Amino acid sequence: MDSSHLKLNSSKGNSSPFTKHISRQERQKQKSQQQGVPVFRLLLVWGILLLAMGGLAYRLYQLQVVQANRLQRMAKAQQSTSMQPYVPRRSIVDSQGNVLATDRLTYTLFVHPRYFEATKEITNPTDYIARELATILGDVTPEQLKEKFKEKESGIKLATGLNESQAVRIGALRMGGVDLEKQYSRYYPQDEMAADIVGYVDGEHQGQAGLELSQREILEREVETYAIRRTGKGVVLPDSLPDNLLQSNDWQLQLTIDMRLQRAARELLKAQVSQQKAKRGTVLVMDAQDGAILAMVNEPTFNPNEYYKARVEYFKNWAVSDLYEPGSTFKPVIVALAMNEGAVKPKDRLNDSGSIRVGPWTISNASKSGAGLITVTEAIRYSSNVVMVAIARRLKPERYYELLQEVGLDSRTGIDLPGEATNYLKPRQSFMDDPIEQATTSFGQGLSLTPIKLLQLNAMLANGGKLVTPHVVKGLVDARNHLHWQPDHPIKQVVKPEVAHSVVQMMESVVSGDGGTGKAALIPGYRVGGKTGTAQKAGPRGGYLANAKITSFVSVLPVDNPRYVVVAIIDEPKGANAYGGTVAAPVVKSVMEALIAIKGIPPSQAK
Repeated sequence: MDSSHLKLNSSKGNSSPFTKHISRQERQKQKSQQQGVPVFRLLLVWGILLLAMGGLAYRLYQLQVVQANRLQRMAKAQQSTSMQPYVPRRSIVDSQGNVLATDRLTYTLFVHPRYFEATKEITNPTDYIARELATILGDVTPEQLKEKFKEKESGIKLATGLNESQAVRIGALRMGGVDLEKQYSRYYPQDEMAADIVGYVDGEHQGQAGLELSQREILEREVETYAIRRTGKGVVLPDSLPDNLLQSNDWQLQLTIDMRLQRAARELLKAQVSQQKAKRGTVLVMDAQDGAILAMVNEPTFNPNEYYKARVEYFKNWAVSDLYEPGSTFKPVIVALAMNEGAVKPKDRLNDSGSIRVGPWTISNASKSGAGLITVTEAIRYSSNVVMVAIARRLKPERYYELLQEVGLDSRTGIDLPGEATNYLKPRQSFMDDPIEQATTSFGQGLSLTPIKLLQLNAMLANGGKLVTPHVVKGLVDARNHLHWQPDHPIKQVVKPEVAHSVVQMMESVVSGDGGTGKAALIPGYRVGGKTGTAQKAGPRGGYLANAKITSFVSVLPVDNPRYVVVAIIDEPKGANAYGGTVAAPVVKSVMEALIAIKGIPPSQAK
């Protein structure tokens, strides 16, 4: 037992060198295997990092070099924007600075019934909102509003053009489902008083009639587009705003119209059209020296603040757009043209037999009687058709036609309002070949012109023979009334001054002479020239309408120093005593009296 025990101990305690060597190699191998795993991972990570850095470097190269210009443009586009500030239309003012048209902030009211909410105090929001809005709007009942609320659940437009006061009251309700939208709209403080001249703009702020249409380029100021910078969050950088962003000239479009006279003419014409139960009427006042229109009114008319309520035909200014046969108011023009040619003199005496034959036709005076041997002045005073035909016969037909063309009877006056009609004169050959055309033209039939043309022709007599351009635009003025721009209006001399003055004196006899047809226009202390006209209305298919006539009166004030011309035309007055001297002349007299007071015209000196 002892020996075996010793052998066992001996084998445990004395290992061989070979055994030790094998054990060491195994331990080293195991250690090498344990250390080899993290090295591989490390190399793999470094490889990935190197690849990423290479990709990043490549990307930076692409961004900083290859795509640099494009990216810079994109960055600028993101940091900059353009803006176009709202610039209101220019205001329109009269000759005294009274505002006729301007832009103002207004509100449109919308309701959204689905968002009406009850509160502790308001158990029925629909009734409450309908009642409060009806009180504020003033032109609708709560019941009507509640019916309106039933149309749809949201986006119901209730009213437009609400003012600031109404908007504040609506906002104070603090009710859900009630919404106000701001916008600028055109406002006409004078309502219908200057509607025929100013016109109106529609819901899109676009001019549709009058000066709002014809002077659109001037009224719609040029709007500049500004480039500005902003941050990444869209905030505009203050230092990038242009210095002149909020600077805009305050120039206004000033007119030649005087609202004091305009208002007087409007009221007088409206009263006469109503009294005569007439179809329509117009009154025009011009400064004959330069063609400036001081008043222009038509009846009936419209309110530009509520243009959508008016009949479409009211938007047309018939004083410039409609043609009519002027009748006897055209006679002084024919006399002036004949005198300018030396075909007749003021004291020449011609026979008024009461009627005259022209080919197969007989032309008579309106009175159906003759005055015998009378002067040219008396022919104007008595409005003799027969003598006018005799005067026309002294002109050669070709020259006669040329004279009519020289005063623009086949063209427009060139007034700065839209829709002017071209005055109508028969074709040359027809006029020269047919003696009846030459005869009827001499007393204002067979040709057609606009009321503004009649005004221009009589201004030619008042100003010494110059054909001036009628106009309502004076120019652009600033707040201090300094004129910065003025349109150019051509002037053409067509009649000798002495001839024109002589004819105006003849016209004075119509108002103040014995037997004159214009006595209703007589103003004590003032020398007034005038001419009446009562013409049959031409039918749409030729000939003349049996029971339709147009009455007119034209005047020059004062005769001793002619300056102003007034025309009144009343279309289709009713009644047996409806003539130029009884219907139109009284209106002209009243307008002249207002003109005298406004302009401070001194009384005329005795002859």
